[in-house]
Amino acid sequence: MEDSPSSPKRSARRLRLLMFAGTAAVLTGFVLAAYAANVIDDSELDTVDGRFAVRGDLDPPNDVVIVGIDERSFNELGEQWPFPRSLHAEAIDRLEADGAEAIAYDVQFTEPSNPTDDQALADSIALARNVVLAATAVDDRGRTNVFGGGDVLRSLNTRAGHAGFATDSGRVVRRMSFELERLETLPVAAVETAERRQVRESEFPERAWIDYHGRSNIRTIPFYRVARGDFGLGTFRDKIVVVGAAAPTLQDVHPTSVSGDEYMYGVEVLANSISTLLRDFPLRELPGWVTVALILLFGAIGPLIAMRFGPLRAALIGLTLAGLYLVLVQLLFNSGVIVGLLYPEASLALGVVGALGVALVVNAFERQRVRHLFSRFVPGPVVDDVLEHLDEDLRLGGELQVVTVLFSDIRGFTTFSETREPDEVIHILNRYLTTMTDVILRHGGTLVSFIGDGILAVFGAPLALDDHADRAYLAAREMTGPALDDFNRWMRSEGSGDGFRIGIGLNSGAVMAGNVGSEERLDYTVIGDTVNTASRIEGMTKGTPHMIMLSESTRLMMTREHPDLEQMDAMEVRGRRASVVIWAPIVASADEPDNARPHRARASS
Repeated sequence: MEDSPSSPKRSARRLRLLMFAGTAAVLTGFVLAAYAANVIDDSELDTVDGRFAVRGDLDPPNDVVIVGIDERSFNELGEQWPFPRSLHAEAIDRLEADGAEAIAYDVQFTEPSNPTDDQALADSIALARNVVLAATAVDDRGRTNVFGGGDVLRSLNTRAGHAGFATDSGRVVRRMSFELERLETLPVAAVETAERRQVRESEFPERAWIDYHGRSNIRTIPFYRVARGDFGLGTFRDKIVVVGAAAPTLQDVHPTSVSGDEYMYGVEVLANSISTLLRDFPLRELPGWVTVALILLFGAIGPLIAMRFGPLRAALIGLTLAGLYLVLVQLLFNSGVIVGLLYPEASLALGVVGALGVALVVNAFERQRVRHLFSRFVPGPVVDDVLEHLDEDLRLGGELQVVTVLFSDIRGFTTFSETREPDEVIHILNRYLTTMTDVILRHGGTLVSFIGDGILAVFGAPLALDDHADRAYLAAREMTGPALDDFNRWMRSEGSGDGFRIGIGLNSGAVMAGNVGSEERLDYTVIGDTVNTASRIEGMTKGTPHMIMLSESTRLMMTREHPDLEQMDAMEVRGRRASVVIWAPIVASADEPDNARPHRARASS
């Protein structure tokens, strides 16, 4: 059944659409504002660390080697820190002799030691011509005092590179810089020295992520072995060698994306940075507009799936989409792409939760409306059952259902009302309709409408009932028996007359059941030939001793035996081509007029 443009269902859908759209806009705007204000950037960075952990270690690089000044080197060499500079000179000589492409020396040489050692180190550096020295003390013009400054460095065929790191909250080192304090960083200077070319700042991404090989996944050789020449020939050939502290006592440690609760030596961070630059930054972050687009997209998904699939399935779909996006983010990271995780996920989560909230609120109002509507027609327990069986759009009606229709009317009520005052007529009619409505509801029927003094009720809708025919018949028997007797006694006690006789017609079959009306007024009704026939069967009781007549279809749909029923002769029903077999409760012979006898035949067992 199609909705009319002004139907309540369509109106409710428009209301839900507006509420969903408004909620999505507000919550998505909230996430965009949080993104612009970097509210959860630290947590977002933590997710990048988690992606490193899930990805696992990379293979060690073939072009970068670490020479670590570790605790064993102190023990083996019998030296304390700082080592004599002549010892560093020996290490540089051996590295140069073995074919090292560049030597990044992460040791501070800013203050003189003794002339002999200082000269030995200077000679080794000048001879190697490929040493880059670490600097951290830099003036506002990018000048350093390593070996006395730039003029001395140039005379020794060397240069200095900044050995500091740009850190995030918690001092975590995740990215590398082209320069710090106007001085190129040590990894940049080392690569320039090794490749004999200038690295341009334009080669750096906006945020240059260090693509760590792992917690300790770069080949490391103890310093003492290099100083003694205790390594295989060609170990350092064509490689960038990073020399630096690898002992906790030297306190050059930093938290990184892959170090977890532990720390990574500065020399390891430098080596990973050099490898990242040599590999042309394998990790690239998508531009910010992609995250904004994802926030907008995910913010719209929640309301869309809530409207399409309902609250419960929307929640499940939302969780599934969040999980799938998490997997996609990890797969992209494994392939070298960093995309925002928390902000889009937050937009999706808030969109789904907000849509669920809207759906629950709207459904609560809709259910209250349906409860108010149906409480006029059916008993409270039936209303609860109706609400349980509604779909997620709270749709009622438009269903073809097999039911039993009850149609009743008061005999001679028009004549009666013409002789009474209007107030008395309405008072009596209300008392009668209340009495009969109570009977119908008590037997599980649904009151469809009052038509003057007539009552239209249905059994088996909106909720299907297997025994709808039995219920309708028992309700009719009570209406014409105890209920009518009580009412008539009340009328006599009020001095309003001797009471009424009524007629009831029952017919079973398929009807179209549903809500009809306008946006301002909505009623539940049943439509179909079954209803019309019930009305006409009720009319056939006039002029007979029978206050109840029912069709053959109602008799056949009964689930229990009713021995008080007898079969009448087939009768013509106005509006139907074929005659209809009618059944009625047995009436004592003394009470029935002669014109009713020829129409009756005993029911066969």
